[in-house]
Amino acid sequence: MKVGKLALVLAGAMACACAGPVLGQTYPSRPVTIVVPFTAGSATDSAARLLAAHLDAALNQRFVVENKAGAGGTLAASFVARAEPDGYTLILTTNTTHSAAQALFKNVSYDPLKDFTAVSRVGSFPSMVIANPNAPFKTIQELVTYAKANPGKVEYAHGNSTGQVAGETLKRRAGIDMVRVPYRSNPPAVLDVATGRVSAMVADFTTALPQVRDGKVRALAVLTKSRSAIVPDIVTLHETVTPDFDLIAWAGLFGPAGLPPDVVQTLSREVKNFVANPENRAKLEANGIEAFYLPPTEFKAYVADELVKWTTAIKDAGIEPQ
Repeated sequence: MKVGKLALVLAGAMACACAGPVLGQTYPSRPVTIVVPFTAGSATDSAARLLAAHLDAALNQRFVVENKAGAGGTLAASFVARAEPDGYTLILTTNTTHSAAQALFKNVSYDPLKDFTAVSRVGSFPSMVIANPNAPFKTIQELVTYAKANPGKVEYAHGNSTGQVAGETLKRRAGIDMVRVPYRSNPPAVLDVATGRVSAMVADFTTALPQVRDGKVRALAVLTKSRSAIVPDIVTLHETVTPDFDLIAWAGLFGPAGLPPDVVQTLSREVKNFVANPENRAKLEANGIEAFYLPPTEFKAYVADELVKWTTAIKDAGIEPQ
């Protein structure tokens, strides 16, 4: 072989050797963004930051949480639905964007099933009815009695779909008239309840419990049919004013539709490890979050079921899409 031809062959071999690692890079090879559809301090934000810290260490790459609040979470969901399906733009979101939005809003630019790849369920966000300590009611029964006697004088805030659906369902089932006050997210709404700008609200444990423990707001009832292991002394709506009331928010990790199977497998494996770790479970519980893992196939089926469940609940509550 001539020297010139040999040089070309060697150069080509070296080029292939150099290109190999680039073409077959192990995921993730650069920072990953986890979009959160609510503000900092929300339950979803807290879960995302705890998960991101785990993924940082487990996958030896940065996972950056980016808050994109607005439009009932649909702003963030639409953004991720349009992103490249390469695993570098994900969303940690809830029933708000993937179970309720289609029934709450007239124009939603994404399909929660077709436009996303379900990776894993991460947990549940139990919620409670809270009130300002100086409100003219100290229990959930007193709230219902007062609202019946004073139609339209009780304002209730909400920062997500769970709060809205729960509030409107309570109104219809208990036969009371309360004024709904929407917020972009739960943290500012809870602060307004604490200062007395709003009488009451339905809030997730993450944002409500610190204020309850400090005596700044009063806990009236939880939304789940059974009492919560986190706050077993707080009564349920089911056992007090609305029999069979049972509502809980869920959270999960998604990517755009068409996410590569190996990426899904990697992420789901680490979500499972995250949820199974006792230290992580304790951190989640300290933030009012119940750890709950589902693998991709089961999570996809769960999301489909929840879409039907929440759509029915919204219609039964008499909520008209906006």
